[in-house]
Amino acid sequence: MTSLEIARSLAGLNQTEDALKAYSLAVHQEEGPEEKLEAALYILQNNGDYRISYTTFLELYRQGFCREDMLSLVTQAFYEPNAQLLKNRYERNCKRLEQYPYLFRKDFPDFEDLPIRFFPYDDHHGYLPFHVAEGRFEEFVNVRDTIISRNFFRDLEKPILAKDVFSQYELEYLNDNVRRSEDVGRENHVYLHYTNWETFCAWLQVLNVKPFLENDKVVFLIEDELSQYPIDFKERFGIDYSQFPVRPVALSEYNRLIWHTQLSSHNGGDFFNEIFDAHPNLVALPSVMLSSVGEVVEKLKSDLKKAGNLQNAIKMFVDWNPRLVAELYSMRDPSDKDYFVAIYLNQRGGTTHTDKAARIVPALFFQPHFHNIIYNLHVDRAGRAVLHSEEHDNVRSSPIFQGFKYIKTFTPMRRPTTSHGASMRFMYKSATEQEDGKSLLMRNVVIDRVLNRSFMLDPEDRLYHDSILVRFEDGKLNPKATFTALAAFLDLPYTESLTYCSEDGKTDPTQTVYGIKNAVGFDTATVYRTYDEYVNDSERKYIEYFMRDVYAFYGYDFHYYDGEEMDKEKIMGLIEDFTTLDRYVRETWKNVYSTVEVQRNGQEASQEETEWIRQEMLEKRLKEYHENRVEVTNILMRGLRFVNENGQPLQMMPKLQLDPDLLEQPLYH
Repeated sequence: MTSLEIARSLAGLNQTEDALKAYSLAVHQEEGPEEKLEAALYILQNNGDYRISYTTFLELYRQGFCREDMLSLVTQAFYEPNAQLLKNRYERNCKRLEQYPYLFRKDFPDFEDLPIRFFPYDDHHGYLPFHVAEGRFEEFVNVRDTIISRNFFRDLEKPILAKDVFSQYELEYLNDNVRRSEDVGRENHVYLHYTNWETFCAWLQVLNVKPFLENDKVVFLIEDELSQYPIDFKERFGIDYSQFPVRPVALSEYNRLIWHTQLSSHNGGDFFNEIFDAHPNLVALPSVMLSSVGEVVEKLKSDLKKAGNLQNAIKMFVDWNPRLVAELYSMRDPSDKDYFVAIYLNQRGGTTHTDKAARIVPALFFQPHFHNIIYNLHVDRAGRAVLHSEEHDNVRSSPIFQGFKYIKTFTPMRRPTTSHGASMRFMYKSATEQEDGKSLLMRNVVIDRVLNRSFMLDPEDRLYHDSILVRFEDGKLNPKATFTALAAFLDLPYTESLTYCSEDGKTDPTQTVYGIKNAVGFDTATVYRTYDEYVNDSERKYIEYFMRDVYAFYGYDFHYYDGEEMDKEKIMGLIEDFTTLDRYVRETWKNVYSTVEVQRNGQEASQEETEWIRQEMLEKRLKEYHENRVEVTNILMRGLRFVNENGQPLQMMPKLQLDPDLLEQPLYH
């Protein structure tokens, strides 16, 4: 029996719940429009997932099946119940705009005459725009989608000019991040150009103009009014902004975060920090441990409460800028984000290169650091591979991150086998050259590497919603193309500061840790190093095989895996040859176990017995690692498909696309 036949039988037996499941399958399996319509109607009429019905009706409409009936159906079911809400919002917006001084056209059409109807699709500000005259549905739009889709701040020489912005989120973003003309001592309104008056009015059904009309920052230019840009406010309105002094940016104005994620160790993070170090529209500091940031915020909160009054607070924070202390102390209910911003601004060099008179509020550039990023893998009841990281949970739950209204995220990636080799070297040097010898003991790092998929997007994760992945090799080999594109994504102007590396403004910094010296600036040595002493070909082949989807998506060629079919026997052969990793595990953990004291009946055991037990502990460690390799491998061999803990599929983060005309060298593969 087909799904449709099963559904009909279940419906006839009044087994509605099971019939809904069967009809939901039938919608996707049946090819005939009548059968699809039957399934969609049953789902809608019996309180199933209305989105399945909605999507089916639209699909049939677009295919030309009973168009009038389909349009009537979706209108009655989805539009008419919400029409009054849309009309009320439209009229409320029109009333506000009629009183707004910088909208120069006021002939708003009647609601019924608007050229676009917005069919609500979900409860999260999602709509399907329908062009009445053309009888055409556009694709789904969410006016509050938390994505900044264009480079608004590409050129700060003139006031911001943006064309046909219909996103509530982006309109509020412009209002929140462009400074008032009175605060920068020059004309600095946001000019919004709408190419069609009726279309602009139609979108007032789904927007709320109130938040971005505050402070009279916005100037609307309709159709050919664009020729008025930029307006001479002194001549036209008698307002001379040059009479106003430049004011410091208030703590409450900082609402934009650029999160530079730490994908894994030795992935090029320092290089990207050095590129963005002196950008005039960023407050940038070197990476700091996330745990220490939280501790500093909590201490600052506590100390301010103890102060009792502002005078004592300023005395307590003698090393702080008094303006910051006064502003933070006087805030009614400062959030963790506000404390964090104050700490960031107070750090030496944190604002040294920031343009104090810039048209926009600087963004905070933040790379929270971890000793390592560890992902665990398990199989859920449905047999799906679930990835989970405690470090990522710490970021997601951080009140600091939650406090920023606007977040752009970028993740540097370096060729996985190269990054792995560099990490092995660093961990070994750390474990053997630190006094206690225990700082970064060798883990099962090949497995850590293939499970670290923090470049995959979790659909339920707000922090990654507006994100991009940028390859380390592109930054080194094609810096102009890479950082022009990255600046555009991050909504920053491409400035001279992005053409060199610096730390606190000092160019081409060199860092040496455990005898390891960073490649200076755009030196490409780190692109081509293979770290053969720290990783063998079997380990690299294993990494490439179980990250083959990553290599394909992000444009890396294989160097060790030749594309052959891999059965369990071949893969287990690779695991048995993880000899380089095991050698470093033995060496670093042996140092730890050599200090273990063994007692027998309260007395110190003999040297021979102590050595035997120490060796057993080491062998147990290696055995556990080997068993973990086999366990993870068995799961990965089912397929490279991963879900979050709620069963939602993870997807690859988009890769930064470079302008071919700006390439200085062929793209790295």
